[in-house]
Amino acid sequence: MDDQIVQLYKTRMEISKKIGEEKAKEGSSINVSSREKQIINRVTKIVDDDIKVYTKQLFTTLFNTSKAYQSSFSDNSSNTVIRIKEAIKNGEKEFPVSATVACQGVQGAFSSIAAERLFPISEISYFKNFDGVFNAVEKGFCEFGILPIENSTAGSVLAVYDLMIKHKFYIVKSIKLPVQHCIAGIKGGSLKNLKTIISHEQALSQCKNIIKEYNYETKVCENTAIAARTVAEMNDVSVAALCSEESAQIYGLEIYQRFVQDKPNNNTRFICISKNLNIYKGSDKISIMVNVSHTPGSLNNILNRFATIGVNLSKLESRPLSNTDFEFLFYFDFDADIKQREVLNLLAELDSTVKEFVFLGSYKQI
Repeated sequence: MDDQIVQLYKTRMEISKKIGEEKAKEGSSINVSSREKQIINRVTKIVDDDIKVYTKQLFTTLFNTSKAYQSSFSDNSSNTVIRIKEAIKNGEKEFPVSATVACQGVQGAFSSIAAERLFPISEISYFKNFDGVFNAVEKGFCEFGILPIENSTAGSVLAVYDLMIKHKFYIVKSIKLPVQHCIAGIKGGSLKNLKTIISHEQALSQCKNIIKEYNYETKVCENTAIAARTVAEMNDVSVAALCSEESAQIYGLEIYQRFVQDKPNNNTRFICISKNLNIYKGSDKISIMVNVSHTPGSLNNILNRFATIGVNLSKLESRPLSNTDFEFLFYFDFDADIKQREVLNLLAELDSTVKEFVFLGSYKQI
């Protein structure tokens, strides 16, 4: 029976190839959802009720593989893909060595450390919050912005994801930075004298064990480096900062204990954003945002499209859309070469079929 199915599938794909070649000549769309619905309605009428849903799933998979095969014979297009092709045509550039960069916090923050790793020669401007970083890039005050996007211990930085919906930008590089926290206070203090730890909420969540062990009170501030500066200004032995060694040195604090994070392999991924769509050499990761219809199977259909062309999804994050009734915007990271026809066709298809599609960039992660 399986051999018969394979032979029928082979015949079906041969016909699908001919259709794909004709569509390529005519420049017509590969995706014809109305035709798919007609077929599903027809075939589900001739099966028992208890397998109607499974039959629909089977034919949805057939359609996905057929469309993926057909896309290899044509070049789908959309406004987004046209802009991407223009960026590719302009040539892949070397990532700049020097730049003006926007970071949240103050000198010594992990964002500034990431900026200095990405740009050996950098002029850094500091902003009070993440929104300030987005605005600085969007308005052209800074060429690039550095933002934390996720931590291996504490998870995604949701505030940044929510702001990504609001602002227009492109991701041009990403860096995974080892984050090693220390407890630092004024000279003469110690862990036993401490009552309160000040830091960013992400840092506090990454060091829960030592906070619980000593029963410290915690106070949230905007940034780990701001925490170090605040402790230095307070000059109180009962208060310490959870921060980087760089921050402790900059603000003249004594390190009471190093490597206090719960997990030794504690990493934070930072994205580098730009106002302009540039694709730099070595780019092998793509990020998009998609708003799909609030219907059963809509997200699964998108996931199947990635699987069909053999693309690995490395991250999927959902964020609720304000002023909507349980609608979500999905953020995708996937490993792919933006120059490949199948990848561009997939982006064009999503751009043309989903409720909202945002291309966030093609970049390299270091």
